[in-house]
Amino acid sequence: MIKFDQVSKLYPNSCLALDNITLEIKQGEFVTIVGKSGAGKTTLIKLLIREEIPTEGQIYFDGQPVLDMNRRQICQLRQRIGVVYQDYKLLPQQTVYGNVAYILSVIGASDAEIARDVPRALEIVGLSSKTDDFPSQLSGGEKQRLAIARALIHQPEVIMADEPSGNLDPYNTWDIIEVLNKIHQMGTTVVIATHDKDVIAQTEGRVVAMDEGRIIRDDYQTRNFVF
Repeated sequence: MIKFDQVSKLYPNSCLALDNITLEIKQGEFVTIVGKSGAGKTTLIKLLIREEIPTEGQIYFDGQPVLDMNRRQICQLRQRIGVVYQDYKLLPQQTVYGNVAYILSVIGASDAEIARDVPRALEIVGLSSKTDDFPSQLSGGEKQRLAIARALIHQPEVIMADEPSGNLDPYNTWDIIEVLNKIHQMGTTVVIATHDKDVIAQTEGRVVAMDEGRIIRDDYQTRNFVF
């Protein structure tokens, strides 16, 4: 489903973010990409959704080369991949309901579709009782769940979460991982990028460890995984 084929990314400041990465993620997998800050995890996400372009190599989504996509195809790609960011990217002047509804309105959903789909997404992430609250009234864990609902609302085939536990305590981290596990069980491919070793202990899927832009380990031994 997702393939990075000998991908490197060199930034203008001569920072080599990715060094000849080859990685495949199959449909329906739960993959945790783990590594210290600066290991290249976020760059992988940005390259996949065409926020960045690799210096070398090619990236494929569902067999299609991402680099060859035109503007319309890139928009379609980004509807098929939901991204959850560490800083939430919420709209402070919109309610919980409005934050999720906004995503559907941007892609041209009807009022009936919004009224049907927003409550479903909020139920999945456990925010049904917070519909009329604003982001400033939410806890960190609730903000992250709202960010997940926004990423989930257009029913993407892949959810990519960039440091979903970065601002959270252990209790809320567990809560967020449970939400992502639930989404995975619904058939969505889930990819988490994290530097938090505790996240690994809470997932059962595949773990890819990165260091200085390279993949140094890739297996399923999550409970005893060391990097």
